[in-house]
Amino acid sequence: RCCASLVLTLAAVLEMWRKFTKEEHIRSHAKVKSSEQRGIRARVIEQYPALEEHIEDILPKKSDLYVCKCTESRQVILDPSGEFIFFQCRSGPFIPTLRLLHRYPDILPKYQVDRGAIRFVLSGANIMSPGLTSTGGRMDDVPAESIIAVYAEGKEHALAIGVTTLSTETIRSENKGVAVENTHYLKDGLWLLRRHGEAAA
Repeated sequence: RCCASLVLTLAAVLEMWRKFTKEEHIRSHAKVKSSEQRGIRARVIEQYPALEEHIEDILPKKSDLYVCKCTESRQVILDPSGEFIFFQCRSGPFIPTLRLLHRYPDILPKYQVDRGAIRFVLSGANIMSPGLTSTGGRMDDVPAESIIAVYAEGKEHALAIGVTTLSTETIRSENKGVAVENTHYLKDGLWLLRRHGEAAA
């Protein structure tokens, strides 16, 4: 279930995305009221100021906005084409999907893991501090419980989205334990389903 801690909340989200299916996890697909649509647009811009100039492309005012209500108090926001672009747990932050992040890569702080961590990240594992502090790792400076994009040494696009369990400063100084809870990664259920009513190729 969702809870006050962003780390625990998003860790729970990962469990659903691992085997996410329309039949099992989506309870409803409905158009939201115009007032709610304005609220979602405002929150997205507040959380991701870099998206303000693109908001008409992502969530156009004159188009209907649809939301999929999912199990465990989660919801997924759809763009006009029906593609999943944000997810949210209860009243928590809107988290971009990887497909949206690939279109707008500068909306989240960036962490980079070394080559040795790639296969673990792509299996849904959390990210350990040594994978970020090694020669191939790199981190933007952020506080604990920050939503970050996870890149990999030698790769152009983000391979996961996660939430930091510690500040960057603490990760560097302690260099042990889980540094990032892996929330959404390439080829998980959310990536594969891609949009309401259509599976990705």
